[in-house]
Amino acid sequence: MAISSIHSPLGFIQISASELGINSLFFLENDPENNDENKVLKNCIDQLKAYFRGELKNFDLPLDLQGTEFQKTVWKELLKIPYGKTISYMELAKKLGDPKSIRAAAHTNGQNPVSIIVPCHRVIGSDGSLTGYAGGLWRKQWLLEHESKQPPLF
Repeated sequence: MAISSIHSPLGFIQISASELGINSLFFLENDPENNDENKVLKNCIDQLKAYFRGELKNFDLPLDLQGTEFQKTVWKELLKIPYGKTISYMELAKKLGDPKSIRAAAHTNGQNPVSIIVPCHRVIGSDGSLTGYAGGLWRKQWLLEHESKQPPLF
């Protein structure tokens, strides 16, 4: 496994990748100074930088998500949420085919190992409130505001 880190507007981000793809992306308070050389990591870092500059809306990276079948199903559903849009935890549960799975879906959303790329930040409370984000609610708010900005009209 290769590990690298970058500094972003949200602080330091540590990324790890297996031979199959990105398997974790976490926010850190301090730079772990991991800078393994790896084609997948370099591509991920380049795409993250473009995302933060507002130049990229859809990541095109191989993912190596490790989890139960239910977790993988939830995370794959998160990948379908369009840039700049949000859904509620209830909507997520309904998309999974079982409104009663709202708690399990919300819990799994919070266990997402690949923040930003698998956009768990796009899931909000039914009343529009920002609830739960492993990276901190201020980061979730920043990401949603970043994605909601419209390009200027010329």
